[in-house]
Order: sequence, then structure tokens, then C-alpha cells
Amino acid sequence: MKPRLAVTVDGAPLGEEEARAFWGRFSAFMEEHRGDLAGFAKAEGFASVHPETGPTGAVLVASRTAPQRGYATAPHRPEAGKTGSSGSPKIQPRGQKPGK
Repeated sequence: MKPRLAVTVDGAPLGEEEARAFWGRFSAFMEEHRGDLAGFAKAEGFASVHPETGPTGAVLVASRTAPQRGYATAPHRPEAGKTGSSGSPKIQPRGQKPGK
């Protein structure tokens, strides 16, 4: 069984075949341009692309409006699609319990 590789564009998931193709282009670009997320986003026509992990596997989060962040360890989102009021993923600091 192939691992699940998902892609969301402005919160909407791509179909499985389209997501696999997107991941293929992402992997090839990153091999040539290590860590250049902004370059890949621009090449694909997006403002940003960020890798994350979710409950079912790896996710590339593409946006036409969200600013690009620098390359960093992919955050884990336990519930895909959940964001805070600012539109940013709800990420708890290490060792802090939710709601604190």
C-alpha cells in the first residue's frame, strides 16, 4: 500500500492522483533547490507551500494568499483543517497542555 500524501490548496484537499503529482513535482524541485519552499510555491503559482504532518500522513499546504515561512521542521496537526482564529495552525508549545 502506498503512503498517503495529501495536498490542500487554501483548505481544500486535492484528489489523490493530483496530490501525488504535486508531491512528485515538490520532491523533484527540492532535490534541485534544497529548502527553497518559496521558489516551489512561485513555480506552482502559489504565495506559499508548507509541509506538515497530519493524522493520515504527510500534507503539503498550499495557499494563494498566506505568506511563505522559512523552511523548518514540519508541524504536526492532529486534526487536519483545524486552525486558530488567525488562520494559523493550532500548535502547542512543547510540554504545554492544550488550552493553556
